[in-house]
Amino acid sequence: MLSKPGMWQTSSQPSPQVPNLDTAARDGEVPMTASSDEKFGTFNISKRHFLGGLAGAAATSVLPVWRRAEAATMYDIIVIGAGTAGMPTAIFAAERGAKVLVIDKAPITGGTLDRSTGQIAGSGTVFQKAKGIVDSADAHYADNMRINNGTADPVLTRMFVDHAGDTINWLAANGYTVRDGHPVLGGGHEDFTTPRYQWGMEGGKTIYKVMEPLFTAAVKKGNVTLALSTGAVDLIQDGKGAVVGVTCEDDAGRKQDFMGRNVVITAGGCGANPRMFQDLHGTALTTQIAYPYNVGQSILLGLSAGGYVRGGDLYNPLFGTVLADDNFPSEQASGFMSNPERRPPWEIYVNSHGERFMREDDPSVDRREHALARQPGMRMWVVFDQEMLSKAPTSFMPRWKKEKFMDAFGSHPMFAKADSLHALGVKAGVDPQGLAASVASFNAAIASGTTDPKGRAHRPVPLAKGPFYAVRMTGWTVITFAGLAVDGTLRVIRSDGSPIPNLFAAGEAIGGGATSGNAYTNGAMVTPALTFGRLLGQKMLKWKA
Repeated sequence: MLSKPGMWQTSSQPSPQVPNLDTAARDGEVPMTASSDEKFGTFNISKRHFLGGLAGAAATSVLPVWRRAEAATMYDIIVIGAGTAGMPTAIFAAERGAKVLVIDKAPITGGTLDRSTGQIAGSGTVFQKAKGIVDSADAHYADNMRINNGTADPVLTRMFVDHAGDTINWLAANGYTVRDGHPVLGGGHEDFTTPRYQWGMEGGKTIYKVMEPLFTAAVKKGNVTLALSTGAVDLIQDGKGAVVGVTCEDDAGRKQDFMGRNVVITAGGCGANPRMFQDLHGTALTTQIAYPYNVGQSILLGLSAGGYVRGGDLYNPLFGTVLADDNFPSEQASGFMSNPERRPPWEIYVNSHGERFMREDDPSVDRREHALARQPGMRMWVVFDQEMLSKAPTSFMPRWKKEKFMDAFGSHPMFAKADSLHALGVKAGVDPQGLAASVASFNAAIASGTTDPKGRAHRPVPLAKGPFYAVRMTGWTVITFAGLAVDGTLRVIRSDGSPIPNLFAAGEAIGGGATSGNAYTNGAMVTPALTFGRLLGQKMLKWKA
């Protein structure tokens, strides 16, 4: 386990121009992504400072000659992480004849695909062609940047949309199928203007079931060596800072060095490391839902080699969930139906001050999410009365039966019930005076037939007949927005923009914010992970025996 006193613990438990990918790495003419002082919050740490608190010889990146001599085998590519980005990297590199080593701390391959929804997006796909949909990479790029408010990295976004269609067609050629009616405009987030969004019947597992046989075939052929239950604990660098290998450790604590001409970090984000997540994003990790091996080792490795982290300032929560308790990260107790098109809200939403902070029936999920992000603790309370409870045709917690829902008001810490609004505020932890004022304002507008103070259109009944109820919701996420900074050919870069020789990164290791920005942009996590892995193995990585 790598540790630094006072820092992070990594548990052993579970429309810019894009470079010609065939020549840019060779010629060095690579356009840089947005610099750290333009868009992205950054985290930087010097190698000496990073290594200063690490214990043992395994923490020393420039290893003594006798240690390096133990690594007899030279690999063309070492891939750290056998998941969404790592598997296609290995598959395509093996097709080019590369000698590939893939290591993963988990005992199985696939990474987060076991829990991902597997939603992907691209233009010019066979699925669009089957429905007669006309689309382009330019339109995809414009939609992405519109949805994420222009906050995603433009160079990386351009590269991913230009090649996303080919990635999806590659999956389709190997048996990937999508749900009936797909592609669609969206699903849970802001819609595209053109249907290009799809996913399989089993979500991420549908993608894994396509890639796994291809990956296994490469292993059986001898092009790929797979080492599971083996984590990368350090990068080996030469005297000039070029990465030349990886120090690994298996579950028994045995360490071994592997030498490689290219090292690709694809071992995920830090969604299972609450301390690192909070340090990099400036907010608590509220839910315990991430892949258990996403403890931030990708980030630690990149930092130790001289890289830096950006994108934490792009964090944006998903719009509310019922937590099991107040011990962060908490398990989720229930979801929340907040889509006004599927269920127009009867209730009002207030923050800890008792204030309504948004239009509850706002059709934009992005605006709802950002509104919640601005509230203290990313918390809100869904407040309603007996009339709303009795007359609303469906519940905002449809997965719970009515009996379970009502019982929670006497047993669950997120549920409160009282005969008066003042008592409700006290029980729920909401300012009683603020709550009373918000309800009075809401009711007065209904009674007078005037516009709602927040612009809400759906107001079937006032909130006036006790008993009164409140359910606390908290913002949450399933992804890491912060990640290693990379350039236009996915080389990990230093804070001055210079690349670290032979070191690359893809997938959640570069942060969800890189291609999704400060929003949950349709398909902008899984698709670039697959696409960047494919491009690394197919074109970007270079080697000579």
